[in-house]
Amino acid sequence: MAVRREREARARQPVLLVLRALGLGDLLTAVPSLRALAAASRGHRVVLAAPRALAPLAMHTGAVDAVVDAAPLAPLRIGPLRPDVAVNLHGRGPQSHRMLLATRPRRLIAFSHPDVPESAGGATWRADEHEVARWCRLLAGAGIASDPADLELAPPAVRPPQDARGATLLHPGAKDAARRWPAERWAAVARAELRAGRSVLLTGDQREAELAHDVARRAGLPARAVVAGRTDLLGLAAAVADAERVVCGDTGVAHLATALRTPSVVLFGPVAPACWGPPADRPWHRALWKGRVGDPHATAPDAGLLEIGVDEVVAALADLPEKRASLRAVRAGSGA
Repeated sequence: MAVRREREARARQPVLLVLRALGLGDLLTAVPSLRALAAASRGHRVVLAAPRALAPLAMHTGAVDAVVDAAPLAPLRIGPLRPDVAVNLHGRGPQSHRMLLATRPRRLIAFSHPDVPESAGGATWRADEHEVARWCRLLAGAGIASDPADLELAPPAVRPPQDARGATLLHPGAKDAARRWPAERWAAVARAELRAGRSVLLTGDQREAELAHDVARRAGLPARAVVAGRTDLLGLAAAVADAERVVCGDTGVAHLATALRTPSVVLFGPVAPACWGPPADRPWHRALWKGRVGDPHATAPDAGLLEIGVDEVVAALADLPEKRASLRAVRAGSGA
C-alpha cells in the first residue's frame, strides 16, 4: 500500500524532461548538468530521454528518476507525460528544440536559435568549448548553478569481470573508424604491458568483440582476457572501476575512467582533448594528441591519430601514477 501511494505521489509530480539522446560519453559529460538540474528542481520528477541501453548507468548517476528511450532527432515517445520544463542537453537546435517543444512544455531551456522563437534569451552556442562546460554554461544562463567538476560515479554494485582487478584495460574499439587506432598497435601495447608484469583485459561491446579477439591473438593473450561482448554497460563500468589503468581512444570508456577515477591514457585524433578530454587538473589522465582536427565520423583512421606511436603510448603508461594515488587526490580535493 505504501509503495502504491509513493508511486501515485510521484506520478503527480511535475516533470522536468531532459533530452540527451546520444552515446555513453555524451551521457557522462552531462552528469554535472543533470545533477544541477535535479538539485534545482526539487519537487519535479527528472526524466531523461536517452537510448535505452544507457538507462542503467543514467539511473546510477543519481540525477534522474526515469529514462525514456529516445534516438537522435527522432520524435519523442513519452506517452502521457506532459513536461513542465524541457531542457535541451542534446544540441544547438533547431531540430532538437522542436522535438522538445512538440511535448508542449511550459518552459524550454535551450541554446538560442534564430529559427526557434521559444529559445530566445537562451545562451549562445560556442563551438570551441569543452562539452562539460558547454551544458553547465547553458544552465547558468537559466539561473541554475552547476559544478563542472562533479563528474564522479561510485563503482556500480555488480560483479566485475574475473580478471579486471589491477589489470591494464585496453578498449581498442570506437564507434567511428576515424577514432580507431590499428589493431597491431593495440597488440604491441598489450605485449609491452605483459613484459612489464601487468595483466591485460580487452573490453568492447558486441560489435567490437571481433576486433578485441584479433588484438588478443596478435598479442598472444588467452581468450579469457577478452570480455568484449560479454558485459553489459554496468559490467563494463565495474571493469573500469576495478582496473588499475585504462587505455582507449576518444570514446565513452575514456569518460568512464574519468568518472570512476581510474588512471588513463586516451588517444585523440580528429577532435581536440580541450573539447572532449579528461579534466586538465587531474594528473592521473594522459591525453595524447598531435594537434590536428578532422572529421570524427570519417571511414578511415584519422591521420593525426595514426601519428601517435606505440612507444608514446607505452611511455605514457609508464608515467601514470598508481591508482591509489589518484583516489587519494580525489578525496583530498573533496575534503573527505
